[in-house]
Amino acid sequence: MSTERVADEIKFAYWVPNVSGGLVTSDIEQRTSWDFEYNKKLAQTAERVGFEYALSQVRYTASYGAEFQHESTSFSLALLLATERLKVIAAVHPGLWQPGVLAKFGATADHLSGGRFAVNVVSGWFKGEFTALGEPWLEHDERYRRSAEFLQVLRKLWTEDNVEFAGDFYRIRDFTLKPKPGVFPELFQGGNSTAARDNAGKHSDWYFSNGKDFDGVTEQLLDVRRSARGAGREVKFGLNGFVIARDTEQEARDVLREIVGKANKPAVEGFRDAVTQAGRSAPDGKGMWADSSYEDLVQYNDGFRSQLIGTPEQIAERIVAYRRRGVDLILGGFLHFQEEIEYFGARVLPLVRELEAAERGAELELAAV
Repeated sequence: MSTERVADEIKFAYWVPNVSGGLVTSDIEQRTSWDFEYNKKLAQTAERVGFEYALSQVRYTASYGAEFQHESTSFSLALLLATERLKVIAAVHPGLWQPGVLAKFGATADHLSGGRFAVNVVSGWFKGEFTALGEPWLEHDERYRRSAEFLQVLRKLWTEDNVEFAGDFYRIRDFTLKPKPGVFPELFQGGNSTAARDNAGKHSDWYFSNGKDFDGVTEQLLDVRRSARGAGREVKFGLNGFVIARDTEQEARDVLREIVGKANKPAVEGFRDAVTQAGRSAPDGKGMWADSSYEDLVQYNDGFRSQLIGTPEQIAERIVAYRRRGVDLILGGFLHFQEEIEYFGARVLPLVRELEAAERGAELELAAV
């Protein structure tokens, strides 16, 4: 099923492993490191093989396998300065950041990187981080109302002078940011709930979805685009997926079975308790992770659900099928980041481009009839 607007070429991003423990809560070997030298080389590799974006994670305290964490905005800036084309998206929490301060940081990062800095606004799922840092924990929809104001303030400060804003969470009085960004930093936002979808449609440039199958993607896309078009806007759609690409489907499925079989059960259960509460706190019960299974949560953003698991040919065909449904970007997680991003760039990405070109050619032929 098409949701009418289809990108010429789907874009690719990867999760920056700037926290320890990798991207799965499992005791399986993960040849991935959270240190800067590893991540610097990884960013350069990803850029070279065709990735356009990287997303730095945000965690502030040890939780569910992530014992150590590098702060997302500073880490993102370091990666930007180590690369030439890669856009780096820093995840931030309203409530722990003041939008005027982040706007200043973002403008500086934009100038230092030649316009490659972006922001992912995270409304918050981990109550323990907020309470440990002495910040109030708001109810679900209140967190999204705060994020809406946060996004509005960022956009105004990056584009306007003498900004005035009087909201319930933020007040700006005759403030002019100088210098402004040379290139407007793209604004991303995730979340499954109705409040998240509505927020993204009205205020973000991109909507990030947790892992979803085809029907789940279509349902979310229709909602987000309905909200966006009601506000006279268009929003792009990014989909999370954990990639297990191997020479044979059997090899890939065996890796998945090993990941789940070696899951760190106490950590997964603890994460499930935290995020299920957060998801179900949405008034309509559609919040993040509200319907996630134990297996889904071993990859903590439901990445297995997107089923990017198999041979390069199988994965490329599935990615192009997601593009056909309106997905603009795949956000990939990997078990062994450095070697698997190399493999993805060599074996999967060229197939995606071939399939896209063939589909565009067929569309042009039909249009000419």
